[in-house]
Amino acid sequence: MKKSIIILVVIGAVLFIGYSMFKSTYNNMVTKGEQVTAQWAQVENVYQRRGDLIPNLVNTVKGFAAQEQEVLIGVVEARAKATSVNIDASKLTADNMQAFQQAQDGLSGALGRLMVVVEKYPELKSNQNFLELQAQLEGTENRIATERQKFNDTTKEYNTYLKKFPTNLFAGMFGFEAKAYFEAVKGADKAPEVDFSK
Repeated sequence: MKKSIIILVVIGAVLFIGYSMFKSTYNNMVTKGEQVTAQWAQVENVYQRRGDLIPNLVNTVKGFAAQEQEVLIGVVEARAKATSVNIDASKLTADNMQAFQQAQDGLSGALGRLMVVVEKYPELKSNQNFLELQAQLEGTENRIATERQKFNDTTKEYNTYLKKFPTNLFAGMFGFEAKAYFEAVKGADKAPEVDFSK
């Protein structure tokens, strides 16, 4: 009788420990996955802020540089493309991230061309509305870099957790998959060529 009670207690203890480990691992995967989702939402938020500033910036420049229609249209089209590429946080694959980055990089390039145009118009560079918009845009670009770094850090923590034993056993069983990172654009390691003679 004592022997069977001891066996039942041991089996109960093993089941309880197994359940606790399973529950803890699963809940940690959910928590870390939600942190990645929340950080992705913050990344989208700062990109949206940049997109929201662009119409005002374009309208301000248009008032001073109406003959620069090609550049202005390029910025508007790049903004439309960048804001149309949205990724569900549950589908942060490398291909989806690359498509998102390409659209955002297109907008960054168009904004860069717009800033080159601005250099031709000293009266625009002294316009208070333009200066405020430019400062807000620069601040937003800094926020984008910060939030992208935070996203990569959060994603690294999540991906590392999924790969550790015994979590890796449960991750596949319940459909938890590694998320993609923001990566540097090809050629970003080389300094851009600057030529003011044009």
